[in-house]
Amino acid sequence: MVSGRWIETGADLWKDRARSLQLRLRDRLRVTVDHHRRRPKMYDGYLSSTVERWLQRFSDFRRDTLPSSSTLYRKKVSKDIDPEADSVLTRMLQAVAVPVLGNVCHVFMHGLNRVQIYGAEKLHQVLENRMENKPLITVSNHVAAMDDPLVIAALLPPSVILDAQNLRWTLCATDRCFRNSVTSAFFKHVKVLPVSRGDGIYQKGMDMAISKLNRGGWVHIFPEGSRSRDGGKTMGSIKRGIGRLILDADNLPIVIPFVHTGMQDIMPVGAKLPRIGKMVTVLVGDPIEFDDLLAAGEKDNMPRGELYDAVSTRIGDQLQKLKAQVDRLAVQEALQSQDYHDHVAERAAGIVQHVDWEALGMDNYMSIGEDHASPPRQEPSSEQPLVEKQMEENSQDRYFRLGFSRESGIVSRIRGYMGSTELMLFSARCLFANSRVKENFENIQEIAPLKAWNNFWMPLYESQVCNREILL
Repeated sequence: MVSGRWIETGADLWKDRARSLQLRLRDRLRVTVDHHRRRPKMYDGYLSSTVERWLQRFSDFRRDTLPSSSTLYRKKVSKDIDPEADSVLTRMLQAVAVPVLGNVCHVFMHGLNRVQIYGAEKLHQVLENRMENKPLITVSNHVAAMDDPLVIAALLPPSVILDAQNLRWTLCATDRCFRNSVTSAFFKHVKVLPVSRGDGIYQKGMDMAISKLNRGGWVHIFPEGSRSRDGGKTMGSIKRGIGRLILDADNLPIVIPFVHTGMQDIMPVGAKLPRIGKMVTVLVGDPIEFDDLLAAGEKDNMPRGELYDAVSTRIGDQLQKLKAQVDRLAVQEALQSQDYHDHVAERAAGIVQHVDWEALGMDNYMSIGEDHASPPRQEPSSEQPLVEKQMEENSQDRYFRLGFSRESGIVSRIRGYMGSTELMLFSARCLFANSRVKENFENIQEIAPLKAWNNFWMPLYESQVCNREILL
């Protein structure tokens, strides 16, 4: 019985010791978070105070001098930031690709479309007379996906397009022009620089554009950053990137603005190929000056961001003024074009009336009609005699008009496929053919036995001559 008690006492003692050890380990391994913890000192003495003082100075230097993500500053860019673009192979390919593409676009705009340019001499003078190291920036509105190179090629004469080294550099988003290796190689060799949407104004693409300006190059940019959302009716806000290109270049660039309208008809939204037969109007403005902004910025110690905004605002105001002017010019050209077509139609109608249609075998298609422009007359009553009706009809103004039948034939096809200008030319050719035929048969008509033969073949021959003129 004593041994049993001794065993129980020993077991209780070991339980108490295990419990005490468990509590001691829990207290030792417990982690307490102190929210008011201060940085512990390295150690006391002169060395610790010196180290802390230098650490504090370094922290202040970083805070005051190095820019943060929200701070705008001037970033110096070297001229040799893109050594690959300066290689001999790249320059050789650019010397071939740029003139070929530029001349094709020039022929497309001036040959297959109609382009009206106002103030093109302002850009030409700058391109011909600017100094070697003087950079050039052109800014314009962005309407269609092919504004560059179509509008740029339309502005320049072919002799300037052949000089690939002095032609423009431009910027394009990587998600549009640099999707794969093939498109990247093509746009690289036609002087296009990649920019990434959302990477800000200090990205590599902007640095590459500034490096081209530092070499005295020409950079074209769309300051809106993207195409118009309503087909060129309005312009978007101007982004800060154009401010950085102008202010961060080593030399202040010459800035030439121009605005165009009509590209929305050549390259509508969603179209894969450009269309032909459209009208494009381009207005080139005077160079924009920024010397007063730079002087005010230096005098008032204006922050860099405010300078960028001031430059962008001035460019936006100038583009808005040009946009209003080019819209008025486009409306005037449309009215003049309509008047021109109406005048051509009147001349064609006058020439058509002088054509000897009987000799051409088309006398059956001539009819006498009433002028539809005359005011409507009152319908006669049923009791009015027939003779009075005919007298009233004869008293009205009449004119000869060409009435083509609804039957299928060459005459109805002529009207369906010929415009007013072509009809006038056709009539003039027929007049010339009539006079030429009459001269050829003048001597034959004097021979009495051949008069009957002449009367039979004369109309048929004249008709064949006129049809031949149509085919030519």
